Amino acid sequence: MMKEQLVSVSWLKNHINDPNIVILDATIPIVTDNSQTAETNIIRGARFFDLKKVFSDTSATLPNTAPTPEQFEIGCKNLGINSDSIIVIYDAKGIYSSPRAWFLFKIMGHHSVAVLDGGLPEWIKHEGSCDMESAINYPMGNFKANFNPSRFIYADAILKNITTEHCTLIDARSNERFTGKVPEPRAELKRGHIPKSINLPFTELLSNGKFLPKNELKAKFENLSLGTYPLVFSCGSGITACILLFAANLVLDNDLLLYDGSWSEWGAGDMYPIA
Repeated sequence: MMKEQLVSVSWLKNHINDPNIVILDATIPIVTDNSQTAETNIIRGARFFDLKKVFSDTSATLPNTAPTPEQFEIGCKNLGINSDSIIVIYDAKGIYSSPRAWFLFKIMGHHSVAVLDGGLPEWIKHEGSCDMESAINYPMGNFKANFNPSRFIYADAILKNITTEHCTLIDARSNERFTGKVPEPRAELKRGHIPKSINLPFTELLSNGKFLPKNELKAKFENLSLGTYPLVFSCGSGITACILLFAANLVLDNDLLLYDGSWSEWGAGDMYPIA
């Protein structure tokens, strides 16, 4: 079983030809970036893990909603992923959407999975081999999903928590979005944040597209005086919240939960209070 949750480019170079290694490209567009160009390179042998069209519930009204276990299992089998595969996930932005894919594997019961620190930019920087297209020649896999729903929390529980404060809710959006100083990228959403939530922009846990060292990550969380309460992570649509959750998983012992609906649910309409 894969013990490391975060692996370096040098680690991947040393293990890229191991028989059970599967490299997944989980790149998605950044919702707040309007100046993006299409990525043309992928790590040699990588398979495209389509977070938008395959590994999310496309019938849901909210973006990026987690897929059903059955949908996830079929998607993995089609990518040639087996129950004993050792999975390394990256994205083209360095660290952006890869922790979301990592989280999905975790909740589906597959624990031999890691994120590539620095992603594709770090791989290219260290002259790793690249291709122009995803690998497509692999046999059907035998992956089995074992879904653990306890890692999710939903809006009704978030609403109750405003009063009970059983959990601490941490919002990964920028401070400008959290405080409502700028409009949301999705025009239909209100400005502001969930009452009694605290803000830790995901960018504060990264440097040059890589995670900060573990001691610095721990200090970022300790500065929030979190104690031993369960931690709930939120963002715009469940993507960058997973960056915080992944980092917390590296350095904290708290129970870690994801509010998958995030601000896309909470900030729409008049159902929920906004601070």
